[in-house]
Amino acid sequence: MQEVRHFSGTALTQLARYCTAGAGVGVSAFELVSFDRALRQAGFADYNLLRVSSILPAGVQPRSTVEVPKGSLLPIAYGVFSSNESGRTIAAAVSLAFPTDPNAVGVIMETEGYMTEREAHEMVAAMAEEAMEDRNLKIARLEVVAVEAQVDLYTTVFAGIALW
Repeated sequence: MQEVRHFSGTALTQLARYCTAGAGVGVSAFELVSFDRALRQAGFADYNLLRVSSILPAGVQPRSTVEVPKGSLLPIAYGVFSSNESGRTIAAAVSLAFPTDPNAVGVIMETEGYMTEREAHEMVAAMAEEAMEDRNLKIARLEVVAVEAQVDLYTTVFAGIALW
């Protein structure tokens, strides 16, 4: 018979108060090191990333850096892409759509792949606009963070929105 464990759901129901956007590129002979370098450039390398879906909690305020202890679990929506196809262009982007209604949720959209920074930027902006329209919400502010790289060795592009 399996033991049933009970726990406090506080951590699961606590809403983020802040969000931090970041993007970066990493290059290495090792794919995982290129990923770590992209995270470092984006400002998220020293956290245990917990990938979340694309909802921006109501009332979240942007901050330029994450202010939680290093090593913490960090909820984050992100796009990431790695390649070792030399000379190819890769990009990653995320968008944040803040609603006009401060009590409504916003959305985060992400993309990544063989594309330019401009293509990635345009795609996540269009996705955010459509997702907000689906929710019958007007956009007060739309922000996009995007990054592009030419592949050399293993190259990773990363763009994310941390919620904390």
